[in-house]
Amino acid sequence: MPLRDHFQPPLSLQRHWESFHARWATSISDQLNARLPRRFFAEVFVHLGSRVEADVAEFEILEESLDESEMTTGTGEGGGVAVEVWAPPVATLTMPAVFPDDMEVHVRDELFDRRVVAVVELVSPGNKDRPENRLAFAAKSAAYLQRGIGLITVDIVTNRHFNLHNELVALLGLDSTYAMDDEAILYAVAYRPVRRGDADLIEAWTVALTIGAPLSVLPLSLKRFRPVPLDLEAAYEDACRRGRL
Repeated sequence: MPLRDHFQPPLSLQRHWESFHARWATSISDQLNARLPRRFFAEVFVHLGSRVEADVAEFEILEESLDESEMTTGTGEGGGVAVEVWAPPVATLTMPAVFPDDMEVHVRDELFDRRVVAVVELVSPGNKDRPENRLAFAAKSAAYLQRGIGLITVDIVTNRHFNLHNELVALLGLDSTYAMDDEAILYAVAYRPVRRGDADLIEAWTVALTIGAPLSVLPLSLKRFRPVPLDLEAAYEDACRRGRL
């Protein structure tokens, strides 16, 4: 199935992109679980940065609506003890921050305490809409790679014209030799951290995507294990079918 534009009419008026991305992530997870060696499993992880913990004032309003039994701590069969209301001192600093969107598929290794060994990132508009958000996404990607975790980034967001691979290249202090064309606003990149001799390297497979064209198969590198193929086209087709698109 050719790639469609989920961020412009008419499709953007028919379906929410969050719903489709979540369904696509599930399709990717299902595909990987059918292909991964038995010791690994894939699961979907979704967190939208706008839903970070609310200000304490909102909880104070909530507490007023709770009955007394909900404001006690348990002490076994003997009942509970009322919770003492405690307020922290005024913060010495209030700093601006970015709480980025995360729409990911994690691959975990059951033989190593279910540690993350590979990640598939589906880019959201919020990851691209401001310089600080793009930097946060690049920093998160770099952190995965510096821990030896394989990474695939897939960006089909058409209403924000930035390339997050190029943000990563800039963050790593690399020159434009390693960047994609700035016009490649839709793309997928597979990254493989590797050490050869005394050199730390990141292998990358970059693919420019086009509306109306099929997606690609990319290698998903697993830490301490051989890569597995990720068929983005098959997962995309499955997600579209399940979403009745």
